[in-house]
Amino acid sequence: MKDKAQRLDRRKRLFYIVEVGAAQDWVSRLYDMVNSLAIVVNLAASILYTFEEIRGPYGPALLTVETITVAFFAADYCLRLWTARFLFPKQSEPRAVLSYIFSFSGLVDLFSFLPYYLPVFFPAGAVAFRMFRVVRIFRLFRINAYYDSLNVITQVISSKRQQLISSVFIILVLMLASSLCMYSLEHDAQPEVFTNAFSGIWWAVSTLLTVGYGDIYPITNMGKFFAICIAFLGVGMVAIPTGIISAGFVDQYSRIKRLSEYANEADIHFIQARLSKNDPWAGKTIQELGLPGGIIVAAIQRDGQIVVPRGGVELRPDDTLVLGARSLGDDRRIDLKEMVLRGQNPWNGLRVRELDISRQTIIVMVRRKGNILIPNGDLVLKEGDSIILYTQTHRAGAAEG
Repeated sequence: MKDKAQRLDRRKRLFYIVEVGAAQDWVSRLYDMVNSLAIVVNLAASILYTFEEIRGPYGPALLTVETITVAFFAADYCLRLWTARFLFPKQSEPRAVLSYIFSFSGLVDLFSFLPYYLPVFFPAGAVAFRMFRVVRIFRLFRINAYYDSLNVITQVISSKRQQLISSVFIILVLMLASSLCMYSLEHDAQPEVFTNAFSGIWWAVSTLLTVGYGDIYPITNMGKFFAICIAFLGVGMVAIPTGIISAGFVDQYSRIKRLSEYANEADIHFIQARLSKNDPWAGKTIQELGLPGGIIVAAIQRDGQIVVPRGGVELRPDDTLVLGARSLGDDRRIDLKEMVLRGQNPWNGLRVRELDISRQTIIVMVRRKGNILIPNGDLVLKEGDSIILYTQTHRAGAAEG
């Protein structure tokens, strides 16, 4: 049973590595960077291979790069299949695997490498399979998941999707109506050009979207007048989705700014504390800690992930607790200051009771080589000690760490 739990933990750890990593999990962040680099290098090699002057001297090298990156994509897909149960924790493992396979990202991951290997088994379809390699470009969306600045684009489009769908629907209706009208106006004058009701769709698209290709155009006076009206409407129609997306960006950044402003005004201070095996909190649940009413456990950092600190969550060694408490809220200036004793500091070798410090200053604790020392009058300070002072005034000339 213990071995099974350890295997499950290793599998879960692997899931955290292949998914978008937290800033504290350097292994996962390194994997994210390798994944992003593989995507960019693969696409660059595919593009460069299309240039004949580059394909001649560097073709074998580009093909080698493609082989290596595609093999990485295949391995990445297998790892994501193996850890899919943690991506969909509320589903059984077979259903979680199927959910990943048929998801958008799962299909993109699959077609990123599968067309490369299919010609080995089906040589006759090599040309068709090569076309599917274009799907690899959609792996760029994985880079979008790694960077919050790029995620804003996804959030804006998602939040404005109803307005965008409505504007696209209006444009499609206008295209169809203008195509029918232009057919009625131009069919008698140009029967070989406007042959049926849908023959004017291409003209409507190029006019409304301000492309103006010029291969199909009206020659009658009424047709020209109608084309002018459609051209003006096209400018307005194309501006609608642009305005919606622009407004979405403004709303998104305004919301982020408001959230940051509200966060700065919050009257709560946070500290971090890392648990060791010998700490009395290790092995206890949060509700068993008996914290004072003014102190909360805001978050738990565990294995590079953030754990929501519910009352029944059991604390483990190596967990990092983020503790929050209200500020003092009085008129006195009371500060906690940290000092690190350097080689020439006059406090080196002195007992705490021998220090020439203000009566309003108290040495709260001393950190020495990772250990916490509760200071008493006989404690001798040494070079490298980190001293936490509780004071209403700062001592002049102290060397801060």
